[in-house]
Amino acid sequence: MQITDFEIEQADGSNESLEKYKGNVLLIVNTASKCGFTPQYEGLEKLHQEYGEKGLKILAFPCNQFGNQEPGDADEIKNFCTLNYDVSFPLMGKINVNGGDADPLWKFLKSEKSGLLGSRIKWNFTKFLVDREGEVVARHGPAVKPEQLKADIEALL
Repeated sequence: MQITDFEIEQADGSNESLEKYKGNVLLIVNTASKCGFTPQYEGLEKLHQEYGEKGLKILAFPCNQFGNQEPGDADEIKNFCTLNYDVSFPLMGKINVNGGDADPLWKFLKSEKSGLLGSRIKWNFTKFLVDREGEVVARHGPAVKPEQLKADIEALL
């Protein structure tokens, strides 16, 4: 199984194949609007602006599993991200990243790269870096700021 085999739900409820992103470097992040790490949206947007045209695609997946820090619906989340952080990268449909109803993509990501505490996602803003061939090459915890990923991203681009 490869990353391009998965379908993801868009914020509008429609499905999209990750095949669309084949040949790009992906930074896949679970996000939340009311979290101490929420200001990382700014850093993610800077990466998107700096590397988007070179082949970096950021995919943000809102998740309400950690302290109910993403309670809004898709429109509320998008408005928050646009107004507060001028986010222009795609925000996907809200998902679960842990448990029996975890999104299949996130089950795959966790199986490919476990973290310090095993495969379970610890908190919001866990980041997975995927190379142009679709291989999950790195997993970074919430405390790792987006700007700290620049060298890894540049090496993959």
